[in-house]
Amino acid sequence: MFPTYDVIVVGAGHAGCEAAVAAANLGSKVLLATMNMQTIAQMSCNPAMGGVAKGQIVREIDALGGYSGMVTDHTMVQFRMLNLSKGPAMWSPRAQSDRMLFAQKWRLMLEAHPNIDFWQEMVVGLSVKGGRVTGVRTGMGLEIPAKSVVLTNGTFLNGIIHIGEKQFGGGRAGEKAATGITEQLIQLGFEAGRMKTGTPPRVDGRSLDYSRMEVQPGDENPGKFSYTNTPKLTRQLPCHITYTSQEVHDLLKEGFDRSPMFNGRIQGLGPRYCPSIEDKINRFADKERHQLFVEPEGWDTVEIYVNGFSTSLPEDVQYKALRKVPGFENAKMFRPGYAIEYDFFPPTQLQLSLETHLVKNLFFAGQINGTTGYEEAASQGLVAGINAYQAINDLEPFILKRSEAYIGVLIDDLVNKGTKEPYRMFTSRAEYRILLRQDNADVRLTPLAHELGIRGTDARIERVHTKVAAAQAIEKYFAETSVAPDDINGFLESKGSAPIRQKVKLDGILLRPNIDLADLRQVLPGLQQFLQQYDVEYAQLAEINMKYEGYIRREQEMVDKMNRLEEVRLLENFDYSKLNSLSAEAREKLNKIKPRTIGQASRISGVTPADVSVLLVHLGR
Repeated sequence: MFPTYDVIVVGAGHAGCEAAVAAANLGSKVLLATMNMQTIAQMSCNPAMGGVAKGQIVREIDALGGYSGMVTDHTMVQFRMLNLSKGPAMWSPRAQSDRMLFAQKWRLMLEAHPNIDFWQEMVVGLSVKGGRVTGVRTGMGLEIPAKSVVLTNGTFLNGIIHIGEKQFGGGRAGEKAATGITEQLIQLGFEAGRMKTGTPPRVDGRSLDYSRMEVQPGDENPGKFSYTNTPKLTRQLPCHITYTSQEVHDLLKEGFDRSPMFNGRIQGLGPRYCPSIEDKINRFADKERHQLFVEPEGWDTVEIYVNGFSTSLPEDVQYKALRKVPGFENAKMFRPGYAIEYDFFPPTQLQLSLETHLVKNLFFAGQINGTTGYEEAASQGLVAGINAYQAINDLEPFILKRSEAYIGVLIDDLVNKGTKEPYRMFTSRAEYRILLRQDNADVRLTPLAHELGIRGTDARIERVHTKVAAAQAIEKYFAETSVAPDDINGFLESKGSAPIRQKVKLDGILLRPNIDLADLRQVLPGLQQFLQQYDVEYAQLAEINMKYEGYIRREQEMVDKMNRLEEVRLLENFDYSKLNSLSAEAREKLNKIKPRTIGQASRISGVTPADVSVLLVHLGR
């Protein structure tokens, strides 16, 4: 009935969709297996993509040939660039999406791919022979053969939904949990754990009084995520901001004795940086109020997502408290918030390619690895899909360094440090964030995608070459063009900047605080005329390169120094217990994680600089 697939992807959430596309775009014949074809790429939680550090990840996915950025551009209802008051390393794109259109667009793009087949059924186990995965087993007893398998099960593995004192099996509201896979993986020697996440109530937008809330509009000139020719947003829906109060907190506390979080029924750890409303009240008892973001679910629906009010309290408590929030006095609830507890597998059991140590050609991506967030999941799916193709074709694994991408930071953190709580990406986790900006993701990563042979990157690489050449031409113009005092001093004084007494080069003016390219274009007609031939995006790259040249150079020097350790390879199956000079913890961790290089070994929790020195001595360095 079934051919032998190159790659079977289990689960069609954000990780699964990107894994299927990545493998298919390299030429693999892919089967995407899901329990429900109607929920492909479902936005289970908030209807948004991007945000701080997450926006950078979406741009990186796009630069590597993934689809998340394109789908977002086609379906967004609002776009905002966050952190514009800070330096460019912190700028982060974020978009509100139309939830239904987002899932629909993903499905249509997947169905349009000739290398992707679909199968709707629960996968209950794997076929494993001689330490290598050979396919999957379904609930109806079917055996589907494959050369590699990517597991992207999200919150479905033995998922339990909690609402107050009620609990029932499920992977998402209205959908059943997935069983069988956890039990088999444990039998194969894998270590499993439990995590939890939550979601807020959804309400009827027609019942809200927006006049009592702050309006949060999109950007005046909205950007987009994809570097391809996706449509530009021409109209936007506003979001709104409101706040809880002490009265709201007191009403919520009335249900704490029935909360599964506080009475011990939930064992899994929840996301530290996206806590439930009851957790916020408990942890931040000194705060009189908490911010809530009122987010529309799409163009043609009245459903509203109450961001910041995630909860697993009894539904009557949720409803009573919600109606005390300004603007929500007459709110009608569509469905209550809930918590969901699910199985995950500590990611220290993976290689940097996301292939498991215990079973060859078996890959894990997304929440199964202990992460939270669509973007984190999608990026892992992309890497797992690429590496499933690489593995079955006996090619070198595709591994992104920490200095190359936020995706590299994410996977490096997971594999080397593990996680005991849902892992979320932040700019602070990246030590080279001046290099890893959202504006240069294509310059950093599209050449790597083109080198891999990912379908559709020929046009992308031409665009990157054009962008780099344009930025260099603009930088050259600034370095060679002088400006006279009479032409610039009035402007400099208006900015509180010292006037010049003789002609100076334009790059010297641009380096001054409070002076930017947009200002200079307004006061220097010659510059404006020169820049008209270039896209605004190219000019922005040139401006950042010039203004932050010293910081960029210093960070690159740090990268070069670290890369020397990354080039020192370690034997894959070396027994570190033989090196008595290593600390006991280092021997244990190194044997478990099996680092590929000295650089990776140095980042493993518990491996000290002294242990790294021992390894270098052993290698004759």
